[in-house]
Amino acid sequence: MFTGIIKDVGTVGGISRQRGGLRLKVRHSMPEAFVGLAVDESVSINGACQTVVGCTPDSFEVDSVEETLAKTTLGSLREGALVNLERALRPMDRMGGHFVLGHVDTSAPVSAIRELGSSREITVSFPAAFAPFLVSAGSIAIDGVSLTVARLEDNSFTVAVIPYTVAHTTIAALKTGSMVNLEFDILGKYVARRFDAPAASSVPASSMDEAWLRQQGF
Repeated sequence: MFTGIIKDVGTVGGISRQRGGLRLKVRHSMPEAFVGLAVDESVSINGACQTVVGCTPDSFEVDSVEETLAKTTLGSLREGALVNLERALRPMDRMGGHFVLGHVDTSAPVSAIRELGSSREITVSFPAAFAPFLVSAGSIAIDGVSLTVARLEDNSFTVAVIPYTVAHTTIAALKTGSMVNLEFDILGKYVARRFDAPAASSVPASSMDEAWLRQQGF
């Protein structure tokens, strides 16, 4: 699990074919943020959770399989490309963003970028099927960056990005037409799934109500 607070912007240092997938070598620029990184750990690369299969003091390697390549932009990366990096969340860490699993739902195009006095507004178009997972002022992960939906339309949403985030992530390189990885808020997914479930009458009623809680001392 991740928080969407990017720890480093790394560089793709190598790409090799692995049957139907890819092995990516990523160099990080902040060794202190990756001290102790080991094989089998999870790292978010542009929002996609990947398992470390090899590492050195200044780089690590991951295998991106067909499912990941089909849903994300990792397959379009080229050597030298910049990528957002975040290590997996530890229980004692401060949670500055939101619950980000690193399970990218889809990739989608940036449809507009607007420069404001103190922020940058980025509009992303998304497939209609994902509309139930978005609400105004809700959370969204774009290339692994935890952001807040400022405006919501039928098939697009807009986020306002502060200068610090622009300067410390790959958001700075986005242009109209750029493809980005999207992960919709897991809480929204579960709520939407609940309302899609069979009628409540078919689900056994719970005996845990307010009176029961009082009896138990709550």
